[in-house]
Amino acid sequence: MALAIVLMALVAAAVLFHFLSPWWLTPLASNWGQIDTTLMITLAITGAFFIAINLFVAYCLIRFRQRDGHRAAHDPENKKLEGWLTGLTAVGIVAMLAPGLFVYAAYIDPPADSLVFEAVGQQWQWRFRFPGRDGRLGVTDSRFVSAENPLGLAPNDPHGQDDVLILNSEVHLPVGKPIKVLLRSQDVLHDFYVPPFRARMNLVPGMVTHFWFTPTRTGRFEILCAQLCGVGHFNMRGYVVVEEPAAFQAWLGRQSTFSHAEVKTAAPNAPAGTDLAAQGKLLAQSRGCVACHSDDGSARVGPSWKGLYGKTETLADGSTVLVDPAYLAESIRTPNAKIVHGYPAIMPPFSLSDPELAALIAYMRTLSDKTVAQAGTP
Repeated sequence: MALAIVLMALVAAAVLFHFLSPWWLTPLASNWGQIDTTLMITLAITGAFFIAINLFVAYCLIRFRQRDGHRAAHDPENKKLEGWLTGLTAVGIVAMLAPGLFVYAAYIDPPADSLVFEAVGQQWQWRFRFPGRDGRLGVTDSRFVSAENPLGLAPNDPHGQDDVLILNSEVHLPVGKPIKVLLRSQDVLHDFYVPPFRARMNLVPGMVTHFWFTPTRTGRFEILCAQLCGVGHFNMRGYVVVEEPAAFQAWLGRQSTFSHAEVKTAAPNAPAGTDLAAQGKLLAQSRGCVACHSDDGSARVGPSWKGLYGKTETLADGSTVLVDPAYLAESIRTPNAKIVHGYPAIMPPFSLSDPELAALIAYMRTLSDKTVAQAGTP
């Protein structure tokens, strides 16, 4: 009897929590209200089964409990009951899956007039690319990835020369325009997810995935990675700024193309006149460095940057090295070349430009009381 009461209380609490919960979906900012509807259908069906099964078990515990020395009869075969359960289960599964199949078919079938852009994921950052005046994105290949060409565009492909490169984590899009998103990963599995758009898709290494949506509200929306992609996963964030078409075109016109790109210190949203160390701090946050390296001496999976600059580190092979700009540059670009004793070799290589490296190292210097003379030649 006590277990039956507990089950009924569990059902009542779950139903009350659903209707009184303060946590609901974020306001819809795209055309994919159908996804909300599909989710609600799934929730309603699974919720009905949850309530029915638990109440049925509670009923059985009460109705067939042992009374006056009589035990409930065991009936292992009941074809009629089995038929009902099989039929109801089949109907429930079809009702959950069928709407999703239709919605997904539309989700990956963009309108012909869609604006195309590419989102590129890499531990733990986002970069973006738009086609240029020719309306076509150039060919890419991992062989061409370097600090000067972080997206790996083929240098001799004429269609890629006018591609617009966004080498930070903020991208702008026009409101009311269908958008086709091409997704590419440069290392591991990621997932491009903007909660208010109800739109997400995996970035699978070795292939290009895609989906489409139409932004319906202006604003600044956060991009999340929805696949666990390493220790810095939580910090793999970016932003989509949805604005009026004229403002979008003005923003796009200010960006560099591949043929004229100068790989600059990509400290997103750094105010004009920001000093080099401040740019380095923003860069460390946007590239996910702070996920593994603290700036206050606290322990993380990588060495703390507090007091690191100018320090003599002991390596895994027992040798020592002075932490100077040359060592830091090598550790960032080829982190497995020298492994610090006591830390795992899990840091991915980062294709940073010389200005980006200079900014990060300038920030590290501010976290150490070592002088330049002690640390070596800058």
